Amino acid sequence: MKTAVYHFLIAFFIASPLIGQAQQPKDVYKKTLGAVLTEVEQTFQVKINCDDRLKNAEVQYASWRITSDLGHTLDNILNPIGLGYREMGNNTYLISRYEYYRRSESAGSAHLDELLKSYPDAAAFDKRKRALRNCMLTALGINQQIKRTPLNPIIRAKVKMHGYTVQNVAFESIPGYFVCGTLYLPNDGPKPFPVILSPNGHFYGAGESMTGEGSGRYGKDVQYRCAALAKMGAIVFNYDMYSWGESAVQTGSTSFHETGFSLAIQTWNSMRALDFLLSLPNADKSRVGVTGASGGGTQSFLLAALDDRISISVPVVMVSSSFYGGCPCESGLPIHDLCDGHKTNNTEIAALIAPKPLLVISDGTDWTRSVPGTDYPYLKKIYGFYGKGANIENVHLPNEGHDYGYSKRVPMYGFFAKKLGLNLNAVKNKAGKVDESGCRIQKHTEMQVFTPANAWPLTALKGHEAIQKAFLYYHSQ
Repeated sequence: MKTAVYHFLIAFFIASPLIGQAQQPKDVYKKTLGAVLTEVEQTFQVKINCDDRLKNAEVQYASWRITSDLGHTLDNILNPIGLGYREMGNNTYLISRYEYYRRSESAGSAHLDELLKSYPDAAAFDKRKRALRNCMLTALGINQQIKRTPLNPIIRAKVKMHGYTVQNVAFESIPGYFVCGTLYLPNDGPKPFPVILSPNGHFYGAGESMTGEGSGRYGKDVQYRCAALAKMGAIVFNYDMYSWGESAVQTGSTSFHETGFSLAIQTWNSMRALDFLLSLPNADKSRVGVTGASGGGTQSFLLAALDDRISISVPVVMVSSSFYGGCPCESGLPIHDLCDGHKTNNTEIAALIAPKPLLVISDGTDWTRSVPGTDYPYLKKIYGFYGKGANIENVHLPNEGHDYGYSKRVPMYGFFAKKLGLNLNAVKNKAGKVDESGCRIQKHTEMQVFTPANAWPLTALKGHEAIQKAFLYYHSQ
């Protein structure tokens, strides 16, 4: 009898779909992503939008992934299956493919709190600053101590505008690789002149081209700010990002812009652009600014963090502890990785210019919506370490979007005028309003250094691979 019962039980356990092979925790607690997200919505009283194609993904140990914190819960659920989420406002979240360069605002805020605990005063922050600079330069493969090669600038004819002059310029940031741009010079004013770098962001012109009208440094917003700042009394340089504009002619394709190497060489190009500006007659080495939006904003705070010659920075619609930049030219190398016991984020990198003047311009429809409540309070504390709270400002435009439009340029003009001694009245009309109508927008063909009549030098490197090899060789010396 016992033998019969024993064999019956064995057969039962093997045959039962609930108790036999299916009785594994990973299967018992398995649910579809759609079902789990519905449970999360009900638990936290939020709205979660998710593409139907993702809802059938399997979430193992689903019930155990829901905790008392919404951000932690979503990370637990989504990260193991290669997904992430974005906060869209109004208690709404969007599920998407995992984006390593993006995290929740609450996670960004928690990171800033963690960082503040690690440096309670100016001395501790200065130590962190030195460590971060070394870590980031190592990640970028930039050796600032190398002997810098001649710039060999190529400077085209002057074109006189109303209150300023422009010249198309190229120089070699490494032997054989040319950085192309347009130089804006004041027609008059007290000398020496402050200098301002203007890296461009990821803004496209007609036909979504990276080399044509309205794109990159050819964009109207870039030209307006450079011309206006020159009229106010600054020397301004507007230059191409890597493999964008004229740079794409030398690399061979715009596709090479979206590489980690872009982050390295763009940062080096900005340093060499500063070398070029400061070599010009009547350039004031003590008054040096940088401003750009989006990817140009990344270059603005990164250059300010790494190069002590920068004395004032205005990054626009980019500073955020929860976003690292969606292009590999911003986040494609591990500059945010662990350093001196902590990872970093873009808000901390922006803070490395402290206690020098910093204006952060943010808006309400991209990742910078967190600036007034999260990032700016952190920055205020950093500047408080030095007793320089007046040197940090934030202009937040909650009803605006991701651009460097007129409403963002106006506070930038005021900040530079105040901190660099520029003449703001030079761009004001009789009503006292900033008026850019005297700034002429050039066609992209007018702004090119190399044309059929002005060919590329025979020494120019040809192709992305040759440029990358030359950069790595140069910085290894």
